[in-house]
Amino acid sequence: MFKNHPRGLPILFFTEMWERFGFYLMVGIFTLYMIDTTTGGRGWSNAKAADIYGTYMALIYLTPFVGGLLADRVLGYRKAILIGGVLMGCGYIGLAFPGDMAFWLSLFVIIIGNGLFKPNISTLVGNLYSTEEYKPYKDSGFNIFYMGINIGAFVCNFVAAYLRNQFGWGYAFAAAGIGMFIGVIWFLTGQKHVRSADVLKPPSPHDMPWKKVLAIVFVPALIFGAIGWFIPGSLFGSDSNDAFLFAAVPIVIYLISLWWRALKEDKSPIAALLVVFAVAIFYWAIYFQNGTALTFWANSYTNRNLPAAIEPVAQAMGAVQTVDTTPRDVPKLDPRGRAMTDAQGRVITEMGVDLYFRNLPKNERPAAGRQLKLLSPEIFQSVNPFWVVVLTPVIVGIFGALRRHGKEPTTPGKIGLGLFVMSLTMLIMVGAVFATHNGLEKCSPWWLVATYLSTTVGELCISPMGLSLVSKLSPARFTALMMGGWFLTLSIGNKLAGALAGMWDLYSYKQYFFLVNFAVTMLGAILIFLLLRWLKRVMKEHMGGS
Repeated sequence: MFKNHPRGLPILFFTEMWERFGFYLMVGIFTLYMIDTTTGGRGWSNAKAADIYGTYMALIYLTPFVGGLLADRVLGYRKAILIGGVLMGCGYIGLAFPGDMAFWLSLFVIIIGNGLFKPNISTLVGNLYSTEEYKPYKDSGFNIFYMGINIGAFVCNFVAAYLRNQFGWGYAFAAAGIGMFIGVIWFLTGQKHVRSADVLKPPSPHDMPWKKVLAIVFVPALIFGAIGWFIPGSLFGSDSNDAFLFAAVPIVIYLISLWWRALKEDKSPIAALLVVFAVAIFYWAIYFQNGTALTFWANSYTNRNLPAAIEPVAQAMGAVQTVDTTPRDVPKLDPRGRAMTDAQGRVITEMGVDLYFRNLPKNERPAAGRQLKLLSPEIFQSVNPFWVVVLTPVIVGIFGALRRHGKEPTTPGKIGLGLFVMSLTMLIMVGAVFATHNGLEKCSPWWLVATYLSTTVGELCISPMGLSLVSKLSPARFTALMMGGWFLTLSIGNKLAGALAGMWDLYSYKQYFFLVNFAVTMLGAILIFLLLRWLKRVMKEHMGGS
């Protein structure tokens, strides 16, 4: 797999694999932990959980802008990765402790650590391919690197399900921290293979000093965020949405100013990156609903009953959740099937049975007091990384064959293709809604498997290609800063994903929820294809048509 690639790639591959193990383990159970009312979770409503999840994920991908800037100008890439990895490991372990202070402080530490880690390991990958020997393999190198991400993301949910079902939420969060520390140790052992890629380029006289950037970008961001939080009402669904999107405005203005102040030879590539950044937001706003809307669907609308032949295997893998018909405190639903909440956003409960039984045919329910063995809902989040691991060699092989025949799409062309495929994915979920008669019945889990398969094809055309494009077109002196700009698109997309998923309970007919998502991604695909000729020209002028 690593043939024809730099020796540093396996070091970064496995470092990222373990980091993503911890990251996606935490993300996979985060929403379930927040809405859980029976096994020690936070007991919050779907809307509140979606809002917090969206805010957390938005900040996770916002701080790489700062981390990239500090690595480019002060720390260097390896040091930033090490500091970030240690902070993230401590944050995950902190979530294992009870109490609000531990919860919020741990999230803060993870967010800061991710900001230092995420853009800079991607920058190191790109820098490994700076020589003429390796340049032709950069796209496939990022595809392989991306496969490492998803090996970790696939395995982690089984570990999370086993630990949280057998021992409790805290043990699962602690496992995420242990995985992160394994990644840090592996990275330390391979320093000699990545040291050559940790080269900082001197800033241009036209570049703004990093301290000035922090002063004129992030101080206004804090002020704008405060304005968004305290303005009466909510423009984007909640105070946190308003605060985040207002705070993002000065950062977006700064990125645009990079183009305005750039040297003549840098203007076109920076402009191309900014355009791709803007369009990519459409994709991420839909993709990141895997942790919210699709988790709601898996939890309440998907038939998770395990056949007798499969149950022992699933039990051994820690993928089994036990529910029963014993009356307990469960969320009280309004006439439209939405969880009712009090003024503080906490779910109002009543005596009843687990929500899973609300749309399960009575003949499939166990007798009173008997248990039902179900597949844990977080396991469905392993379907996407499973497909990534399986399909990455296929996609790399297809693009390799097209390259040999001179027909490989350009990197922007692959991104446009990914947006188009993602839009079609939402139509699969529309079909799932109709199959369940709008949630009155359980649907087959194969609907989610097919959805994640289609999502993965789009993802492999967008996510690693976005990293590759930034590495190709960014001026060398602030590659990590522009990599932070790419992660800013994930940040804004995450927040919009949380805002969209927060309206889940407002849709009486769920097909309209997924049709809105279809329209959003199709609009992004149309925009990128309209601009494709110009993007190809920029690539040809600056990269020889890569």
